[in-house]
Amino acid sequence: MKNNFDEIIERKNTDSLKYDFAVRRGKPEGILPLWVADMDFKSPSCVIDALIEKSRHGIFGYSNTREDYFNALRHWFSEQFSWNVKPEWLVKTPGVVYAICTAIRALTEEGDAVLIQQPVYYPFSGSVIANRRKLVVNQLVYSQGKYTIDFTDFEEKIIKNKVKLFILCSPHNPVGRVWSREELVRIGDLCLKHGVLVVSDEIHADFTFPGHRHLVFADLKQEFSDITITCTAPTKTFNLAGLQISNIFISNQNIRRRFKKEIAASGYSDPNIMGIVACRAAYSGGREWLSELREYLLDNLNYLRDFLKQRLPQIKLVEPEGTYLVWLDFSALNLDDKKLEDFIENQAGLWLNSGTTFGAGGEGFQRINIACPRSTLEKALIQLEQAINRL
Repeated sequence: MKNNFDEIIERKNTDSLKYDFAVRRGKPEGILPLWVADMDFKSPSCVIDALIEKSRHGIFGYSNTREDYFNALRHWFSEQFSWNVKPEWLVKTPGVVYAICTAIRALTEEGDAVLIQQPVYYPFSGSVIANRRKLVVNQLVYSQGKYTIDFTDFEEKIIKNKVKLFILCSPHNPVGRVWSREELVRIGDLCLKHGVLVVSDEIHADFTFPGHRHLVFADLKQEFSDITITCTAPTKTFNLAGLQISNIFISNQNIRRRFKKEIAASGYSDPNIMGIVACRAAYSGGREWLSELREYLLDNLNYLRDFLKQRLPQIKLVEPEGTYLVWLDFSALNLDDKKLEDFIENQAGLWLNSGTTFGAGGEGFQRINIACPRSTLEKALIQLEQAINRL
């Protein structure tokens, strides 16, 4: 590989949320963090070079995007997903969670029902509740090591609660599903049938494992495009979360108008100049870096799978189809969630994401981020093995 993903890069004392705020968040000093979804890898050199060049210019005034920015996006989505986006669809926001909250306020009224599929990325539920909407859950079904959708319950929840908006997580965080065409079409058809609008969070679209392909929900049918806000960002793909840039695509003119009106009401206008520079550079020149990263992540997944099978059979891997966030089943340890959390943090010395934070169905699970050098992953697994052997 041209890129050295084995390199250990010191992140302590860099204002890193992942590394510098453990004690402030109630965790033990010196805990090994594999929780929040950023990577322990440098961003592509093309991004770093572009940011350095902009820094040398020395002026960081109000900025916006030109045609070259959209062209980089257009080429990326066309090549990666055969999705042809149009310039007028694009709305830029500082993040996907910001976009989800904006969509909730723009497309529903206080007290309206919003549907999510737990266990799922925890800001989904937080965004619904914080905006004083009714949270409705279609819990995913876990059986024989895989998650599926209960479509009967999905439709019943829509009807019973008069659901106005559905937040789709695709690929799914944390259970790792890359939804099939059949599943996505069935979701879309039910939403069309009952007049439900869709916010599709596709931030992890660039990470799928062999045998799986991400499908853009809005691109499956014209009717789906007409009811969907598609949330994308380069931040997970190229490790740019701190630069706060996301690209939201809305083909329906009325929905886009309402969405932009709500953005204006929040006081946000022009995007972060460094986010613009990084996004354009990443989508223009980051293909080879991403290809090597995917290969490295696959090797990390294989290492994790083999380690668990050979040395920690008590912990079950929920086989991921996408993302670099892996969902682990700890239920065989027979610890309640409070004791499991204490065990992971204070006995194994690891900072993972507790399954309960992802909502219904998360009990007994933990989420681990494998986007780190192999030696870091190995250290974490050995610490876990030693702790379990002491149980």
